[in-house]
Amino acid sequence: MATETVTEFAPAKVNLCLHVTGQRADGYHLLDSLVAFVGIGDRLVARPASAASLTLAGPFGADLPGGPDNLVLRAAAGFGAAAAFTLDKHLPPASGIGGGS
Repeated sequence: MATETVTEFAPAKVNLCLHVTGQRADGYHLLDSLVAFVGIGDRLVARPASAASLTLAGPFGADLPGGPDNLVLRAAAGFGAAAAFTLDKHLPPASGIGGGS
């Protein structure tokens, strides 16, 4: 088990151009995009723990699912990561600026 706390900043992105170039068999679209990252965003903190957990904070934390459908917990499960995560949510979800969980 890791013994240190890790903090990562996830900046908002602004699409300067976006082109839908097709669609995959699973329904997701193929995209070509040019983006710029800006100085506002969310912060994710991971602390050592025996199992994955998630605390949602910040102005938009209450707008996200906290259970296994949350992208943070889905990613942790995919990697087999056991950590206590805190997501400090400052970007509005579904805003098009990288505001998903």
